[in-house]
Amino acid sequence: MVPIRDNNPTSITPYVTYGLIAANVLAFLYEASLPPQQLDAFFHLAAIVPRELSASFAGIPVNQPVPEWATLITSQFLHGGLLHLGGNMLFLWIFGNNVEDRLGHFKFLFFYLACGVLAGLAQWVFSQGSSIPSLGASGAIAGVMGAYIIRFPTAEVLTLIPLGFYFPAVRLPAFYFLGFWFLQQAAYGVASLETRTNIGMESGGIAYWAHAGGFVFGAILGPLLGLFKDDSQQEYL
Repeated sequence: MVPIRDNNPTSITPYVTYGLIAANVLAFLYEASLPPQQLDAFFHLAAIVPRELSASFAGIPVNQPVPEWATLITSQFLHGGLLHLGGNMLFLWIFGNNVEDRLGHFKFLFFYLACGVLAGLAQWVFSQGSSIPSLGASGAIAGVMGAYIIRFPTAEVLTLIPLGFYFPAVRLPAFYFLGFWFLQQAAYGVASLETRTNIGMESGGIAYWAHAGGFVFGAILGPLLGLFKDDSQQEYL
C-alpha cells in the first residue's frame, strides 16, 4: 500500500520535517557522486556495521575514524537507492508534520533521532555478527509512525492499493494503515529468525527489526515528550 496524503492539518510550518527531508536528499546526492568502490567504503564508514558495533561495545578498537556509536546517527541519513530514499521521504512527508506539530520543533528533532538510534540498536540485537552495513531513515520514520498511530488513530490516509494493473485509491484510518504496516514488519522480522532467505539483514535484505522496534519506541517515547498535551500547553520552539 502506498500512502498519498492524510486529512490531518497542522497549525505550524514543519521546518524540522522539511530539513530532515532536505538532509536526506543531499546525503543521497553525495552518495550518487561517488564511484562504486568509494561508495562501499563510505557505507562501511558511516552506516551501522553490526559486527564493528559489537566490537566497539566490547572495547575492541575497529580502526575507523568515526566512532562506531556515531553511526547510529549518521546511518539515518543514508539510503541504498532512489526507491529506498523516495519511499522513506514520502512517509516522513505525510506523517512527520503532524507529530512535529504536537511535539514542537526541537522535541521532534530529538524524538526522531532517538527513535533512529533505538531502532538501529533493535536491529543490532538480532544481527550482532553481521558485516553487512545497515542504513536508512526507516527506523526513525517508523518511530514517527508509531507516535502518529496512537495520537491520530482515526485520521484518514488516502492510499493506493496495487491490484495487478489496477490501483484503486481508498481512504483508510491510520490505525488500519499503520497497524497493518507494523504487523507486516514484525512478521517478517520473526521470519528472518527462522530462515535464511532474502528476509532480513543477514542476507542483505531489509532490517525489519529496526522498523518494528522504531515503531514501538516511537509509540512509547512520543507520549513521554508531550504528544498528548493540550494545544494551550504546546511549545513550538
